[in-house]
Amino acid sequence: MDRTKLQNPEEINRQMYRFDRCYTPLSSLNDFTEEHVKAYREQGFIAIDQVLQKGEVEASVSAIMEVMFDLETKAKIQFTKPQHELTSDVERELAVRKVSEFVDVHTALHAAAYHPSILSVVERLLGGPVKLAQDQALLKPPYGGGEKPWHQDMAYGNLSYEKAVVGVWIALDNAGLGNGCMHVIPQSHRDGGVPHYAVRDWQICDRYVPVEEDVAIPLNPGGALFFHGLLYHGTPFNFSTHRRRALQFHYAPSEAQKMSPGEYKRMFTNELTNAEC
Repeated sequence: MDRTKLQNPEEINRQMYRFDRCYTPLSSLNDFTEEHVKAYREQGFIAIDQVLQKGEVEASVSAIMEVMFDLETKAKIQFTKPQHELTSDVERELAVRKVSEFVDVHTALHAAAYHPSILSVVERLLGGPVKLAQDQALLKPPYGGGEKPWHQDMAYGNLSYEKAVVGVWIALDNAGLGNGCMHVIPQSHRDGGVPHYAVRDWQICDRYVPVEEDVAIPLNPGGALFFHGLLYHGTPFNFSTHRRRALQFHYAPSEAQKMSPGEYKRMFTNELTNAEC
């Protein structure tokens, strides 16, 4: 299968993601045990339902929408179109791809990032105290919300720590097969860092992704995926009529330091190997 020149969104979804194998999350935090910590270390991820309760999900959604429409917000907002082309609130919402650096802007989002239940799980996964390394909301609007190609989060410079980080991806809407739920390659974190390329995004080369091993992770609102910073993961295009909004936080061990530029290049670029995509 030739994956070297994928451009068409429907073809990308068809060739780069499987929709026939789904992971079933734990029903609640009460079910999370040391066996699941071991499973996380083996597989590179664990998903748990009801990490945020209904009221906390609603508060987070309201906060994101408030930040999105605050023209003077100190949070960062990434648009898919120039803002001067957006003539209505609906157009503005549909054009927002990401909201970030909001924990000090809105109390509800600060509360989510430092939620005791989330921190408790992350500390057990990492084996000690942690620090927040990144906060963002990832928005995939209906009718063609964009793909996030397969990648490793630690390949992004702000997350390139010497020790593994944990990502926490929290569904704020029903995140299903049709509207862009998370997809992962189990155990891929065990391969270490791999080169990323500027293709459709900063991503793993399409032809190097073992799509046949893809597992989709549908989540209810408030459900969370905890995943290793080197796990291959991505989300397909959303062609449905439903929004798919999610919070994503990253945590690093409290004592962790950033990689040196040389180590980052060795792990995540082709600069030293001249490998081609």
